Amino acid sequence: MCIRPRTTRRHFVCPPCRASWKRRPAPGRDRCPHCRGELIDAGQDLAVPRKQDDAGWRALTAVLAAGVTFHSRCCYGPGWRPRTPRQVRERLALARDSGVPVAEALTTRDLDELRA
Repeated sequence: MCIRPRTTRRHFVCPPCRASWKRRPAPGRDRCPHCRGELIDAGQDLAVPRKQDDAGWRALTAVLAAGVTFHSRCCYGPGWRPRTPRQVRERLALARDSGVPVAEALTTRDLDELRA
């Protein structure tokens, strides 16, 4: 039984601006107030890197570009995601070589699980 309260507020992210807002979805609020670019609905449980964290933002941009979002799944949250570009490169190479879907490769902590 999950006792975690559900929230309707989600992270909306603009990777080029390295900006994120946690708010409720609303029509007409899908543009970045800084660059007017499209915001990505990344879900409730995204751990957003600090604005100065170049490696963290490169990794997060790759994960979001693959279509991975961080919506709650009861008590266990959205799962693991790579935090560094090296982790992203390793998983993308493994996905390319093994045929594993990119989104699955990017959300698997242990590479040996993908190789099996």
